[in-house]
Formats: sequence, structure tokens, C-alpha cells
Amino acid sequence: MTDTPVAPVEAEAQPEGREAMARDAPAPAPAPSAAEGPPASDSRARAAARLRPLALPLACGLAGAGTAALTFALLQPEPVTPAEASRAEISAAVRETLLANPEIIPEAITRLQDREVEKLLASNRDAIETPYRGAWAGAADADVVLVEFFDYNCPYCRQSAADVQRLLAEDPKLKVVWRDFPVLGPESERFAMASLSAARQNRYVRFHDTVFRGQGRLSQERLIQSVRSAGLNEAQVAADLNSREHREELQRNLELGRALGLTGTPSYVVGNRILSGAVGYEELKAAVDEARRQANRQGQTGQE
Repeated sequence: MTDTPVAPVEAEAQPEGREAMARDAPAPAPAPSAAEGPPASDSRARAAARLRPLALPLACGLAGAGTAALTFALLQPEPVTPAEASRAEISAAVRETLLANPEIIPEAITRLQDREVEKLLASNRDAIETPYRGAWAGAADADVVLVEFFDYNCPYCRQSAADVQRLLAEDPKLKVVWRDFPVLGPESERFAMASLSAARQNRYVRFHDTVFRGQGRLSQERLIQSVRSAGLNEAQVAADLNSREHREELQRNLELGRALGLTGTPSYVVGNRILSGAVGYEELKAAVDEARRQANRQGQTGQE
């Protein structure tokens, strides 16, 4: 490696006459021999320097103790309190348990993830469960709200529509909120805009069910047919296809879905759970039942 060039430091010039002054100066006093020992003043200074670190503890409550006793006390290890010993024993026991039962670790991770989901849902609860105008069905005073994020172009959403309808028919205390979540192309967005127009006209469920009962790919012809079958005002729908309000609503739904980590459709939010995909009637019902039990427990706790 090439050394970095460094400018040499020039030697300091000796002032004229310095050599003569050195000759004329008195010779330094000879150093004391080992037998004679250091002067008394030097011994006292070194002793004071050695004792200076002990001044603070001495002033804090050790005054009056002899030097030997003080040194002994300072050299002793700090005692371990019962609480510290207990924590050490618990840590050792936990470590041994994890090593002996490694399957606990995935379970613990799942529990941690569930807690994070609960916090996420709690902080967005109103935005999730408050429907856009008439985009909901079921009980107005429901004790459980099931929210579905869906796309009209999604075959799994079509497959799951019957499961949601069955839940509504069997559970008089359930409310279903639909959130249009167009992620599968331009036609998905056009149908979502028409869907929000149906919500504005208080015919959301009729339009929703009409589209999912239909066959074939989404198209302009299917949109016109669905609008007419649902009994919507065609002029109003045509105007709402360019509605700024509806576009902002869809954008809020997309942002909300991203915040919740949704990766596709259908996705459901019920209680403190997020369900992804066409999970089927049984799992949806189990999630609704668990959300109801949890709500009842929270209600009982609040009354105590």
C-alpha cells in the first residue's frame, strides 16, 4: 500500500545563546536513592490520590469505618435479590421448555400475529364496518358484522355469494357489509362504480345478486342487462360511472385493503379475524359464532 505523503516536521531552531545558558545553569539536584525514600510531601500526595476514589462512598454513609473494612466491603460482589434469582430460574425454565418442545414456537408466533391483527382491526374498525350508503344487508342493530371485500370479476366471490346469503337467512342478528374492491381490471372497476350507484339508489343487494347470478365475462352488455334487471335508473347509473364521489370511495376501499394486508378476493373481516379466500359456509359461520361469543364476553366484563 502506498503511504500518504506527509510533510516532514522541521526541527525547532535553537536560539542563539541557549547552549551557553545550559552550561551556566545550576546542576539539577540528585534524585533520592531507594534507601532514602521519596520526600514526605510526595508520599502524602500519592496516598491522597489512592484514597480519592473512596471519598464518595465514604461520604455516602461509610464514614467512621476503618480502611480495611471499607476495602473489604467494596470488593464483595453485589448480593442477588430473591426477585433476580426468581427471574433467572424462570428464564432457565422457559429455555429448557422451548428446547424440549420446539413446536411451541410456531404457536407463539401465531398468537403474536393474532394480537397484531386485533390491534390493526381495532384501529380501523369504524372504516371497515361503516357501509357506503345502502351497501349492506341484515340486522340494523346487529351484534356481529361480517365485512366482505369482493370483486365482481372474481369467480371465488361468485362461489361464496351463496354462503353469505345463507348466513343472512339463518342469523337474524347478523349484518353484512360489502366493500367493492375492484382489483381484476377495468371491467371490475366499471361494475364497482355501477354497484355504488345501486347503493345510492337503495338497490345495492338486488344489483349485487343479479350480477353474481349472471353468466359469462363482465362486459358492457352484461352491465346494461344487470342494471335493467335490478331496476336501476339507467340515466343515474350512466352519470355515476364518472362520479368523483364513487371513485374516492373505491380508492378508500383499496387503501383500507392494503392497510389490512389483503392479498385477494374474497376477503372477510369478522370480529378480530381476517379470512382470505372462498373459505366456505362452515368456516364463515364458525367465525361469526366466535365473534359473537367474544362480544358477549366483552359485554359481561364491561358490566362488572
